[in-house]
Amino acid sequence: MDFTYLGRTGLQVSRLCLGTMNFGPRTSEEDSHAIMDMAHDVGINFFDTANRYGTEPGETETIIGDWFASGGGRRERTVIATKVYGEMGDWPNEGKLSALNIRRALDASLRRLQTDYVDLYQFHHVDRNTPWEEIWQAIEVAVQAGKILYAGSSNFAGWHIADAQAAAARRNLMGLVSEQSLYNLLVRDIELEVVPAAENYGLGIIPWSPLQGGLLGGVIKKENTGVRRLEGRAAQSLNEHRDEIQAYEDLAEEVGAEPGTLGLAWLLTRPAVTAPIIGPRTRDQLDSALAALKLSLSTEQLSRLDEIFPGRKTAPEDYAW
Repeated sequence: MDFTYLGRTGLQVSRLCLGTMNFGPRTSEEDSHAIMDMAHDVGINFFDTANRYGTEPGETETIIGDWFASGGGRRERTVIATKVYGEMGDWPNEGKLSALNIRRALDASLRRLQTDYVDLYQFHHVDRNTPWEEIWQAIEVAVQAGKILYAGSSNFAGWHIADAQAAAARRNLMGLVSEQSLYNLLVRDIELEVVPAAENYGLGIIPWSPLQGGLLGGVIKKENTGVRRLEGRAAQSLNEHRDEIQAYEDLAEEVGAEPGTLGLAWLLTRPAVTAPIIGPRTRDQLDSALAALKLSLSTEQLSRLDEIFPGRKTAPEDYAW
């Protein structure tokens, strides 16, 4: 396994991050535990979850907590990242980023995860109604209490990152160390301002949906062989981008890699990217993701990917010059 530092911190994390959103709704607790064991077996130490994940909010954290409680150094060998923002109930102050909700939500996550602290506590979305002075005060208290080590953001715009870091600096705090964003070959909007902001402030980018819901995972090949048939919005997206995805799958065949492996390998070359989030349900899917760590893409191959899926220049050059 390859390891890197999370943003500007001294925290070492695997270059692939295990996503747990399916634990509970789609993956049984027994299978979830097996997947986490499998991740550790291959050296993945970075796991991502959220307090809202599960058939009922909190279910996924509970599954992970039971796995931690089974011992064997599982908690000690894991850098666990969870999130706060989503509504956990119908009563006021059971969601978003007020100091009250952060305190309550963090304590509840710790109980479910059966741990004393969270390595990375992420704001799942920007809260436009809560001032950063309040948010950072709550985080400062949690850090001093030893309940969290680092804070990160998710789904933030570039200016949100700048605003958060300025407020943290006024309190002499470290501020954000990571940003979790939608990022893949098909969706490259964060290259406009989020990636430059992350580079400037020393945040590690954690891409979610690195294969755009499976569209970059060999979907045409699977469709042609009867392995998978898309419906609804996924089928509509495939029809809109069929030519590009076909060219992408053809390039993957030339490279000698699975399409999903190619998509992950490309992300690992991108500025500020720490670790794409993967959600394997089988050993074969995990092995395909691991292969991305060993796939070295040439300048020509990277250029061809840019031709198939044009990216964005840094703003304002992208649209002004």
